[in-house]
Amino acid sequence: MTADLDHRGAPPGQTRRRPPGQASPHRQAWRSRLYRLDVKGSPYLYIFPFFGLFAVFGLFPLIYTAVISTTSWSPRRPGSEDTSVGLENYQNLLGDENFHNALLNTFGIGLVSTVPQLLLALGIAHLLNYKLRGRLFLRMGVLVPYITSVAAVALIFNQMFARDFGLLNWFLQPFIENPIDWRAEKWSSWLAVSAMVTWHWTGYNALIYLAAMQTVPYELYESASIDGASKWQQFWHVTIPSLRPTIIFTVVVSTIGALQLFAEPFLFDTTRNNNGGSERQFQTVVLYLYQQFWTNGRYGYGAAIAWTLFLVTVVVALANFLLVRRIRSAED
Repeated sequence: MTADLDHRGAPPGQTRRRPPGQASPHRQAWRSRLYRLDVKGSPYLYIFPFFGLFAVFGLFPLIYTAVISTTSWSPRRPGSEDTSVGLENYQNLLGDENFHNALLNTFGIGLVSTVPQLLLALGIAHLLNYKLRGRLFLRMGVLVPYITSVAAVALIFNQMFARDFGLLNWFLQPFIENPIDWRAEKWSSWLAVSAMVTWHWTGYNALIYLAAMQTVPYELYESASIDGASKWQQFWHVTIPSLRPTIIFTVVVSTIGALQLFAEPFLFDTTRNNNGGSERQFQTVVLYLYQQFWTNGRYGYGAAIAWTLFLVTVVVALANFLLVRRIRSAED
């Protein structure tokens, strides 16, 4: 005789048992919600540390600097941090000849250092791309200047560019009448500072170019060789076009780094007031900012310089972007 069953398939008065290992409907719904939350929320959780650190150490200082730039805050005048002057600091900056000179020095040193630096890096990377003996040692060797302390580099170059006992003047002695005072003139000081920057960053850019060269298909060089192209023609017509995105990247990064140049002119300066030479021959914008902020105690004016440099950097980066976009459109 068949017993009566309820709608759950169990005899009346009895609870149907779940198969072993099967969770309850409530637990299954909870697990489903956790799974959807994990899928949607995990990416935000992974990127939160970066944006959190950027907000604390990047965004907040940027906003706080903008606020300070509208005041006449100076630690030598208590209570001056609450004195609002609006855009007066920026107006004074537009008529500041020392700032104009620092801006000219920054662009000049950046141009003199960036162009030779990238050209040398490209040539070194091309040589290291050949199958040479001890390639690993040579590739590690070009990175030594980059990992060397800037202070140590400045000490060495200060000795090399010294007027009375410098190595460079000793080398040029047969060709010049009087020793060159490298810090006294604008162009000579630009060359000295640029030499430090070039020596420090050439190996770094060379390894970037080398990594990009190793991604160029070897078949392109074989085809060019079969067509009768020389090594120089292969480099100019195969390597350079393949490296165009990498070259653009290094140009943009090097330009931004040149606008922020500080350590080399700071350590090359022998004056105690951070003038960048007796007549501000090689005072960059960041060095002038440092002078106004720490030496002169003009926090508000220094903050205005920092924000102006930020805007100049943005304009230069946009100009590079538009130039790259135009080049790509011309190629297409």
